[in-house]
Amino acid sequence: MNWSAIAAIFLALAVGLGAFGAHGLKSRLDPEMMDIYKTAVLYHFLHALGMLIVSMLPKTGTLSESGAGAVCWLLLAGILIFSGSLYLLAITGTRVLGAITPFGGVAFIAAWLVLAWKLIRR
Repeated sequence: MNWSAIAAIFLALAVGLGAFGAHGLKSRLDPEMMDIYKTAVLYHFLHALGMLIVSMLPKTGTLSESGAGAVCWLLLAGILIFSGSLYLLAITGTRVLGAITPFGGVAFIAAWLVLAWKLIRR
């Protein structure tokens, strides 16, 4: 899997969704929903950037390809579940979507803990 390319695509999406929120949704969302949307963009961007960095670690010999893959899968799941649910919550106002957001947060935490574990074991 080309995690660097996937990360680059997700970074472009984060910028695009951020711009869409700032220009296309600002007048349509109330301040609470706009804050939720901004949180989605922030976590999306930061974790896509993390995915890009992690994808480079095998090239430096710091982490194995399989280790980087495990971390990147968790980061991808986190972006889709955490940020995705918040994007949908902000746009639709469907509060039940907030119930799945923590699963994405757990995926983010797991990604960083797996990375730490793999780096410590090295």
